Amino acid sequence: MQDRSRVTAVLGPTNTGKTHYAIERMLAHRTGVIGLPLRLLAREVYDRIVKTRGPSVVALITGEERIVPDRVQYWVATTEAMPEVGADFVAIDEIQLCADPERGHVFTDRLLHMRGLHETLLLGSDTMRPAIAALVPSVQFMRRERFSTLSWAGSKKISRMPPRSAIVCFSVDEVYATAELIRRQKGGCAVVMGALSPRTRNAQVAMYQQGEVDYLVATDAIGMGLNLDIRHVAFSATEKFDGRRYRPLFPHELGQIAGRAGRHTEPGTFGVTGDAGPLDEGLIEAIENHRFQPISRLMWRNAALEFGTVERLIASLEASPGSEWLARGREADDLRALKALTTMPEIRDRVTHPKDVRLLWDVCRIPDFRSISPAEHSTMLARIYGFLQEGGVPGDWLATQVSRIDKTAGDIDTLSKRLAYIRTWTYVAQRSGWVSDETHWRAETRAVEDRLSDALHAALTQRFVDRRTSVLLRRLKQKESLLAEVNDKGEVTVEGEFAGRLEGFRFRADPNATGDEARMLSRAAYEALRPEFHLRADRFYNAPDTELDFTEQGGLMWGSSAVGKLVKGAEALKPGVEPFVDEEAGPEIAEKVRRRLQHFIDRKVATAFEPLLALKNDETLTGLARGFAFRLVEALGVLPREGVANEVKELDQDARGHLRKHGVRFGQFTIFQPALLKPAPTRLRLVLWGLDQGLSEFPESPPPGLVTIPNLPDVPKGYYTLSGYHPAGERAIRIDMLERLADMLRTQDSRAGFEATPDMLSITGMTLEQFAGLMGGLGYRAEKAERPKARTEVAPPAPPAPEDADHEHPLTEEESVLAAETRARWEAEQAARKAAEEAAAAEAGEGTTAEGEQPAAPELEVFYTFTWAPRPRGNRRPERGERPQGDRQDRGPRRDRDNPQGGPRQGVPAEAGGRDGAARQQGGPRDDGKPRGEARRRDENRADRQGGGDRQGQGGERQDRGPKGKPRFDKGKPRHEGPKTFEARPPRPEKKVDPDSPFAILASLKNKT
Repeated sequence: MQDRSRVTAVLGPTNTGKTHYAIERMLAHRTGVIGLPLRLLAREVYDRIVKTRGPSVVALITGEERIVPDRVQYWVATTEAMPEVGADFVAIDEIQLCADPERGHVFTDRLLHMRGLHETLLLGSDTMRPAIAALVPSVQFMRRERFSTLSWAGSKKISRMPPRSAIVCFSVDEVYATAELIRRQKGGCAVVMGALSPRTRNAQVAMYQQGEVDYLVATDAIGMGLNLDIRHVAFSATEKFDGRRYRPLFPHELGQIAGRAGRHTEPGTFGVTGDAGPLDEGLIEAIENHRFQPISRLMWRNAALEFGTVERLIASLEASPGSEWLARGREADDLRALKALTTMPEIRDRVTHPKDVRLLWDVCRIPDFRSISPAEHSTMLARIYGFLQEGGVPGDWLATQVSRIDKTAGDIDTLSKRLAYIRTWTYVAQRSGWVSDETHWRAETRAVEDRLSDALHAALTQRFVDRRTSVLLRRLKQKESLLAEVNDKGEVTVEGEFAGRLEGFRFRADPNATGDEARMLSRAAYEALRPEFHLRADRFYNAPDTELDFTEQGGLMWGSSAVGKLVKGAEALKPGVEPFVDEEAGPEIAEKVRRRLQHFIDRKVATAFEPLLALKNDETLTGLARGFAFRLVEALGVLPREGVANEVKELDQDARGHLRKHGVRFGQFTIFQPALLKPAPTRLRLVLWGLDQGLSEFPESPPPGLVTIPNLPDVPKGYYTLSGYHPAGERAIRIDMLERLADMLRTQDSRAGFEATPDMLSITGMTLEQFAGLMGGLGYRAEKAERPKARTEVAPPAPPAPEDADHEHPLTEEESVLAAETRARWEAEQAARKAAEEAAAAEAGEGTTAEGEQPAAPELEVFYTFTWAPRPRGNRRPERGERPQGDRQDRGPRRDRDNPQGGPRQGVPAEAGGRDGAARQQGGPRDDGKPRGEARRRDENRADRQGGGDRQGQGGERQDRGPKGKPRFDKGKPRHEGPKTFEARPPRPEKKVDPDSPFAILASLKNKT
């Protein structure tokens, strides 16, 4: 076509009226053609011209739609489908798409070759000025300025997005996710995508334009000339997938989309939301001023194709441009499909004539609407090509394909896929000569597309729009006040409808209300809740502490309502609080709730940790005693002894005496204050420890009343100690019960071996096998054996009489229950063992007596022998008879200097004895500074143990002694006959004296004298 017409490039940013100007210029001519980048935009322009000139003179041509009346004057088409007719006027919109990697070669071809007889308009961005000037001779430029201003609004959350906003996404999944979020927070939105049919898109746009919804979620399709009432454009991302890879959006692309904000003379804003980061200042300035770097390369593909053979066609398509302004684009889908089909033998055998090559090329240009896979698309194209060579697509086969798609049931994704499938057959039906009954199939495929479009619009509306919200918004726009009230249960109603519930000092909206409806309901509810907040705050401030409590995860409760949580403070014993109060209640209410919660937790700590706080605040403690008290306070009243062994050795007797006055007990395994082992302090201690350690989830305290609990490997370090337990094997035993067990073990011969007594099993609440595992965890070696059982039945251990005046450690209620349970288990074990032995004897078939009766088999009982088995230091095992070296706690029995009879104290590490292993020299003072003889008196010994003395429990060596080191016998216990020895080793054999030695001669002379 000769370029004899006037060519004008109308360039400028968005919202300059370029498309409107082109429509006016086209209608000023007798005939005209306008090419538009989207079929959605083509449909919009078609509708506008039909309203002006009527449908009889206006044609619409897109890939899937073809409306051509008999007396056509004006052609509206997509750029790819522009007809080559001799029209007086030609306009090409969005000419800057010449640089698009995928579609750019089509726009470049129209730029170079498409001309009107009298006038040609090139509409687009000002970035195309240099390229158009270089490639189009005698072109005239017209600069159009934007009608309204465009400014940067920063980053906004979806919840704070202003009305009449468009959120731009770059994938279908992102569009649906954003639309769902807006429905929940704002009540609903319209959805616009290029993949939608024109009917669905128009219905969604109409819903937005009519004010039924105030938000629009769209792809970058809205950047191509769609005129909508948008005041703000928000980018949810700044990169897109262009079919090959993810790439950042070009500045001119961002400017094109952002320019949709602002209708006519109304100003507009743009920004980001979601995961999109803020834009650079330079880019913001460029978008606001519409100044972008000029486009230097246009995508080009040879339009002079050769159809002699497939090879020549491919070669012509891959020809190189002859201008520095032009560049070959990426391999298009139609060329890729052509190459794929030529590799199929059944296709190559059919291509024998140039017309076959041209037909093959037309088939390859069918767009891949389904986007399943290139191989699937090529298979479908090969089948269509085979039908066309045989005369056309069969009607019955096409009917089967269409009927499989013509189903309006399903979700949004299903309907969208069916629409993509029907678009393929709509495209096929629009091509002349491809189907037998073109009129029928064009109408049929169009009807199916319309039905699917309506179903998709209904599905989109149902999913992303809350009709109840729309009604509420209209009510509020009429500025009518909503009536709200609160009942005595905290239920809030608005206009008689349930709006939510007041939990503590936070309003929980009805979960069924979403988006703007929930926001409006909350706003009306808070109006009614303002006086309720003040009344509740006064009632809460005056509530007694019994109505408040804390959870094991640090929550603060008022009855069943959460009103705050504990937070880490300056010290472990001084936690802070964070109240749960809505912002609408005001800072005065929040501060009042915070003060009440702080008072509660401060009093809770002062009550539960009174002994520890008294120790902390005792100014009479000085030196090492004060430092040790600080260590104990830092450990919240429970301190493993092995970690402070050196500090314990350095404490003198005065320091220990001061610490004992505060209830500090120096146990064999743990140093603690017994009052802090109760369930209430333990529960609070674990919470304070979790806060101080910064744990995300606090460990729960063990159930009260259990002497042992499982020793789990995955609990936080230090949990068992703070819970009042000591790990030993597969179980962890309560600290105070462990110390009582240690008192009993001191009376046993741990080197020669000893057996468990019923009292040991009673205080631990274990069976013999479980007790063996416990002793193994404490460093003892257990050897299992059997022996004949005595004929006389041994009665199970009877629990000691509680509350005995002479008993220094009466059993608590839970320990009495454990003793009874131990008795029951013992009786059950004995009965089961006896039954098993009788059954085994019967099966053995032993000989009978003279009377024919079988002799009774001897009964066997299982017992364990426990010996002290300290862990060796280093890699060398200790030699036999060698005393263990290193930590005194890991040593076996040694001779006790405090024993006036010279007997060793068995099974007790040196530091963990009753008097902590200090000042043990003969005649030296006791821990409390009194003479040794007087300190052995029973009343002084008891006073030394009350309130956290060194040892408590039954059967301790010191506790069982009377005056002058003799054993003391409690009421109801059998007396031991004969002297009691505590020797750990057998006595050494006396050596015979040599009568000829000088010492023997001197001794005999002395005896004679």
